[in-house]
Amino acid sequence: MPVLEPLLPFFNGLIATSNNTPVEVPAADARAAMHAMIDASFSKFMPQHPPVASERDYRIPVAGGVIRLRVYAPVGAGATRPCHLNLHGGGFWLGTLEQGESSCRSLATDADCIVASVDYRLAPEHKFPAAPEDCYAALLWVVEHASELGIDPTRISVGGGSAGGNLAAVVTLMARDRGGPSLVLQVLEIPVTDFTNLEPLRIPDEGLVIPSGKDKYRAHYLSDLGEATNSYASPLLAENLKELPPALIMCAEYDPLRPEGEAYASRLIQAGISVEYHCWKGQFHGSQQMALLIPDQAAAYHERIVHALRRAYGTSQV
Repeated sequence: MPVLEPLLPFFNGLIATSNNTPVEVPAADARAAMHAMIDASFSKFMPQHPPVASERDYRIPVAGGVIRLRVYAPVGAGATRPCHLNLHGGGFWLGTLEQGESSCRSLATDADCIVASVDYRLAPEHKFPAAPEDCYAALLWVVEHASELGIDPTRISVGGGSAGGNLAAVVTLMARDRGGPSLVLQVLEIPVTDFTNLEPLRIPDEGLVIPSGKDKYRAHYLSDLGEATNSYASPLLAENLKELPPALIMCAEYDPLRPEGEAYASRLIQAGISVEYHCWKGQFHGSQQMALLIPDQAAAYHERIVHALRRAYGTSQV
C-alpha cells in the first residue's frame, strides 16, 4: 500500500535528502545537529507519557569507562517484576536516554515491568565492539543487582529499534555464547542485521529506490570492513542461531532494512526459534514513533510489543 498520507511529507523529505553527500564535520558537532533535527521533527510528533513511579539513573562500570543506566519502575509495590532492557537506536553514533524516555515509560506502565534503558557509548569515539559490550555489561549488572532493583532475574527481555534492534539481537548471542543470563524474549524493531549488504530497497511499482544509509554510519561504527562479517556486528551472518530466546520482529514496508529484518526472522525460524513477525504497511524507518500523526497504527504497534512482553513474562491478560 502507499505510504500513509499523514507521513508523506516526512517520507518525501527523507527521500529527497537520502542521496546528499554529508559535509565532513567533527562527530560531536554532527551529532548535536542531528539531535536538534530529531527533536524538531520526529520527537514533536511523539506523545509524552508522564513519569512513572520511580526513575533513577545508575552509573555502571564497563571496560574502559562508565555508562549510565536509567531504570523506570511503574506504580505498585510488592512482588518483584520482570525487566525489559531497552537499547536505543541512532545508527550507533546518535541517540540519548532522554529521546526514548516516553516510550520507556509507556512500556513500563502497560507491560507492568521495570524498564532499564542503556546509555551505551557511541561511535565513532567508541568503535565496535564497544556498544554491544556495554549493553551486555548492563544486562549482567541488572541481573547482579536484581534484588535491590525489584527485578525477577528469570524474566528479563531485551529490545530496541534500528541500531538498538541490532544490539538486542547481539546481546542474545553474547548471552548464549558466554553462558550468560537466560532471556525470555528479544524485541527487534526495524533492526540492522547485516553490515555487508548496502543494497537499496527497490519498489518498482512506485519507481522508488530507497538507499540503505548504512554506508554513512558503518564508517563510524566499524574500524574496518572486515568487522562487517563478525556476527556481533551482523547477527544475520552468525553460523548458529539455535538456543536463542523467542523473538518479536517488526519491520516497515518502506524501510530499506526490511529485507534483512525478514531474513533474520526466517533464519531464526529455521533454527527452531519461535518468531512473531510483522511488517507495517505504509510506514517507513522510524515512523512508528510518530503516534500523533498515525494514532491508530502507533497504538496497534505498541500493543503488539506489550502483548509479546506480557506473554513472555507470563502476565498476559488475554
